[in-house]
Amino acid sequence: MKISTKGRYALRLMLDLALNEAGKPVRIREIAKRQEISDKYLEQIISILNKAQYVRSVRGPQGGYLLTKKPEDYTVGMILRQTEGSMAPVDCIAEDHAFCSHMEECATSIVWRRLNDAVSDVIDNITLADLVDWQLKKNGDYMI
Repeated sequence: MKISTKGRYALRLMLDLALNEAGKPVRIREIAKRQEISDKYLEQIISILNKAQYVRSVRGPQGGYLLTKKPEDYTVGMILRQTEGSMAPVDCIAEDHAFCSHMEECATSIVWRRLNDAVSDVIDNITLADLVDWQLKKNGDYMI
């Protein structure tokens, strides 16, 4: 399984918001500069997160984006699934999978299910708050 730049940048964007909003909206341009990511690409990603109501936009000269929940209320899995879709390693075990006539007798499905369970266990048990804590420990009080 490979996470695209969209998923990786979505996590960085959400982490940046959590670290830098301090009750005030954060501009995409500021995030783009700090993260060294194209502001046009971040606008596409923030649109997905806004539509999912993970962030909200504030218009005007002091406008930007804010998280709609506390960092501990977001998991890495929530953010990745919103931007990447299913995290299942193969289609036959994805939640919205098409029927597979071999599923009952296919031993490899056990491997794929276990791999899916392991990935889900990791991404669904790490919160945005955990990422904030880890970032602060890595960089002291320096904000990314």
